[in-house]
Amino acid sequence: MTETHLGKRTDLALEAQELWQESAAETTKLPGVCARTERWEGHAVTRVEILDARGAEALGKPVGTYLTLDLDGFWQREEGYFPRAVEALGQLLRDLLPPEGSVLVVGLGNAAMTADAVGPETLRNLLVTRHLMAAMPRQFAGFRQVSAFSAGVLGDTGVESAESVRALVRELRPDLVIAVDALAARRPGRVCHTVQLSDSGIVPGSGVGNHRAALDRESLGVPVYALGVPTVVDAWTLAADLLEQAGVPDWEGVLREKQRGMTVTPRDIDRQVRELSRVLGYALTWALQDLDLPAITALLG
Repeated sequence: MTETHLGKRTDLALEAQELWQESAAETTKLPGVCARTERWEGHAVTRVEILDARGAEALGKPVGTYLTLDLDGFWQREEGYFPRAVEALGQLLRDLLPPEGSVLVVGLGNAAMTADAVGPETLRNLLVTRHLMAAMPRQFAGFRQVSAFSAGVLGDTGVESAESVRALVRELRPDLVIAVDALAARRPGRVCHTVQLSDSGIVPGSGVGNHRAALDRESLGVPVYALGVPTVVDAWTLAADLLEQAGVPDWEGVLREKQRGMTVTPRDIDRQVRELSRVLGYALTWALQDLDLPAITALLG
C-alpha cells in the first residue's frame, strides 16, 4: 500500500492524489500529475496520469495511467447493471491494452482468504483459449490466445509470485501480462465499489499489507497491466480519518503508538468478491475477444 506522510495508506492512485491535495494548499497544483473524470456506460471514471518522477514521488506510485471505475450503480442494481458494468470495464480495458498479441492473465492472492481471493476467483470467469487454439486451430482461428495462472501464496507454495510468473513468462512468451489482485482503499465507501486499472504493473499482496516483489515490465520483460478491486481498509487509516473528521486535536499523537497491520473488510465480503470477480472475468473476456455477453456465457458454461 502507498503510505503518505500522514501515515494513511491506500493502493488507489485516485486516493493518493486526494491525500496529497488535502495536505497541500487548495491552490497548489500537483506537479507531474494530470487527473480528470469521465463517464462510461453511466459509471464515473477517474483518470490519473502520473507523467514523470515528480508525480511518482508525490503519489508513491510508478509513472503510468491509473483508471478508477465507480461501480455504485452495479450495487444499486440499476437496470442492466451487470452488462453495463461488464461493458464499461471491458471498454476501459480494451482502450488500455494493446489490440493484438497473446495474453497471460495472472490471478494473485490467496483463494482461502476471501478478501484476498479476487485474483483466483476472476480466473474462474475468464475464457482461456490457448489450449483450444492448439487443439482446434480452425474453429478458434479468430480468437486471441489467452492463458491463465493462479500464482498462489508463498506460505502454501514456498515460491514467490514474482518467481513463478517470471518462469511461466519465459516458457510461454506472452506478449503481455495482466495481473489481477485485491487492493486496499482509504475510504470504506470505495471498498468493492471501485475497480482500478493501470499500465504500470503491480506489487502482489499490497492490498493485505504483505508486499512482495513487483510484477512489471522491468521484472518480466513484457508489458504488465494491473486490474484490482479494493476489498479492505487499513484499520489505522480508518481510525485516523474518523478522528480527523470528528475534530479530535492531535489525532496523530493519539494513534502514534497504536498497532499497525490490521485491516477491515465488509461482513458480506464473500458475496461481493464473488459478484465482482464475475464482472472482472467477463470484462477481460469481452475486452480480449470479439464476443458479446451471451456468447461469453455460453462458452464459459
